[in-house]
Amino acid sequence: MNEFFKLHERGTDVRTELIAGLTTFLTMAYIVIVNPAILSAAGVPFNQVFIATVISAVIGTLIMALWANYPIAIAPGMGMNAYFVSVVFTEGVTYQAVFGTVFFAGVIFLLLTFTSLRETLIRSIPTPLKVGVASGIGLFIASLGLKMSGIVVADEGTLVAFGDIKSPVTILTVVGLLLTLILVARNVKGALFIGMLVTAIIGYVTGLLHIDNGVVSTPPSPVFFDIDLGGVFSQSLYSVVFAFLLVTLFDTTGTMIGVAEQAGLMKNGELPGAKKALMADAVATTVGATFGSTPSSAYIESSSGVQVGGRTGLTTLVVAVLFMLTLFFSPIIESISALSAITAPALIIVGSFMMTGLAKVNWSRFDDAFPTFIIVLTMPFTASIATGIALGFITYPLLKLVAGRGKEVHPLIYVFAVLFIIQIGFL
Repeated sequence: MNEFFKLHERGTDVRTELIAGLTTFLTMAYIVIVNPAILSAAGVPFNQVFIATVISAVIGTLIMALWANYPIAIAPGMGMNAYFVSVVFTEGVTYQAVFGTVFFAGVIFLLLTFTSLRETLIRSIPTPLKVGVASGIGLFIASLGLKMSGIVVADEGTLVAFGDIKSPVTILTVVGLLLTLILVARNVKGALFIGMLVTAIIGYVTGLLHIDNGVVSTPPSPVFFDIDLGGVFSQSLYSVVFAFLLVTLFDTTGTMIGVAEQAGLMKNGELPGAKKALMADAVATTVGATFGSTPSSAYIESSSGVQVGGRTGLTTLVVAVLFMLTLFFSPIIESISALSAITAPALIIVGSFMMTGLAKVNWSRFDDAFPTFIIVLTMPFTASIATGIALGFITYPLLKLVAGRGKEVHPLIYVFAVLFIIQIGFL
């Protein structure tokens, strides 16, 4: 084990790696509850999403553990699940067709991993657009949590309004949110997961959470999903494929570099074996789509395991095993997912986490600031991540051109701008 994972070489040991794996799992275990809760709103069967979430996490994390040997865990990414639901409702397409876009995005990501195009694409996208997309998704996720909980409701006059705070579900959401905020502020490991569990206990005691099918059971049988690949072309869902691909690309890359830097694994500014690491979520995304889950990504929560000493794939091997064990708890997870007050606080807080990049934008420079602003503004208000991305990619090169700084823009961004104009105007 020492030779396989290079424990001594990286200054760690089995005990440290086991603790790091448990820590990472606790900080990201909320996804097995939140992902099915969100996708089931679009009509996808709960058990289908649940087992697909676990399969994606296990496959991606095992590749990261046994092939890339990095302490970086993989699972279906937050934001893409919310976007999935919005596409189903706003575009009026079936969820089978949207899974088709996830599959194509995974295949393209897989192909890009073998080439230098991935690095070129990531380098071509300027910081204001990267930051805008991440922050816009954060607001998108937070708005979903607010709507699910009843804190924010639809209103004919003002579009949205403050909900009925006296509603039992809304009260429980506020209690859960305050509790989780305290845990996060106190830097408690696994704060989101613990917050959901305590909120679930309160919900059970107050009669809001109903556990009708027990706590444990035989794991549901995995079934390949009947994805609609043809629907991607017949309904022109190309921007959706691009949105899934783009966000997965730089979200995963940024996370991997950040966690690897924290663990001291970067060499001369490069991540050794980066292709192996990127292969993990590309495969997980492609396979996950065939079972019924959204794109997978490297989890920034992996930094919690690195913080306590995780340095190798043994950390992520522990995470994968723990994800496998969750398969036996599908009844209780389904019950918890059905009560929005338990999952909504996690969505709101994760949304706030994703806003930190806004500090990197030069807000005094209008041609940088406005594209970021328009992305962040339109994603939650149009309920479409793809629309936010499109408007950002159109306005950025346009403003640079009229400001006399067109040479600062990579040629690929101009190409994307034209494609997005065609997409919005004609498709």
